[in-house]
Amino acid sequence: MRLAVTGATGFAGGAVCRAAVELGWRVHAFGRRPHAVVEGASYRSWDVTGPVPGDLPEVDAVVHCAGSVTDWGPAREIIEVNVAGTARVRRAFPAARFVHVSTASVYDPFRPTVMAREDECRARRYVNAYGASKALAERVLAGTAVVLRPHAVYGPGDTTLLPRVLGAVRGRRLWAVGDGSQRVSLTSVGNLAQACLLAARGPVDTGVFNVTDAEPVVLDDALRWILRERGVDARPAYLPASVVMPLAAVAEAAFGLLRRPEPPRLTRYAVGHLAVERTLDISAARDRLGYRPAPTSFAGASAW
Repeated sequence: MRLAVTGATGFAGGAVCRAAVELGWRVHAFGRRPHAVVEGASYRSWDVTGPVPGDLPEVDAVVHCAGSVTDWGPAREIIEVNVAGTARVRRAFPAARFVHVSTASVYDPFRPTVMAREDECRARRYVNAYGASKALAERVLAGTAVVLRPHAVYGPGDTTLLPRVLGAVRGRRLWAVGDGSQRVSLTSVGNLAQACLLAARGPVDTGVFNVTDAEPVVLDDALRWILRERGVDARPAYLPASVVMPLAAVAEAAFGLLRRPEPPRLTRYAVGHLAVERTLDISAARDRLGYRPAPTSFAGASAW
């Protein structure tokens, strides 16, 4: 199996490369870094917002992990990466099976997501350019790719979820939103890599699939597990979303007016991400891709 992976030096892309190499696949890794070593794979530098490199290899499938995952920044730049960049990669490999790593952030951010099926993605607006751009990218690829929608990806090398959780610790409190009883679907990077490789080799050429861990978990249980594994002497404490969301909106407005490049500590995206139930139905991935995810686990998180 000949596989191309974009975003290969990133969190998800790196996991996909390692899993494919372990299977004995021939892997062609692409990333923005001028030079990188991806063990067991060839590597070429490619910023997907720029020209397509010449003499691309012939591959059977592409797993497209490259993208902007920030919830803060100029919308134009995020759309250039996530929409125009995705279209550019698809055109560069017209004959290959194409697997696009999207996100559950395409679902309506203004209401709970309760065991949502793939056809329930009917959001009219988003709180930031990230969700909007990923939804646009899905439309660009409609009928030409397998689209995977993970939620809250975590695991070794995590640069988003775990740092954000630990960054909310103040003294002996881990501040969160809601009441802690809300259920959430999480996606380990290992489960995501499994889904990517299943999609890369078939049995379907197109379709949209939610991909998460085996079952949802209760948020409070997950947060306490993370704190234990990391050896952090704190416990979760909760604030109502009705109080925190307006504060996040004010913080975003202030940072926007000041043109601050870094995100505020509170954003509406971060608040809404886990403040209410966010669970996904993965029946389609199980039935059509043969997806068999492991349960959520933070065992070994002390080393992440």
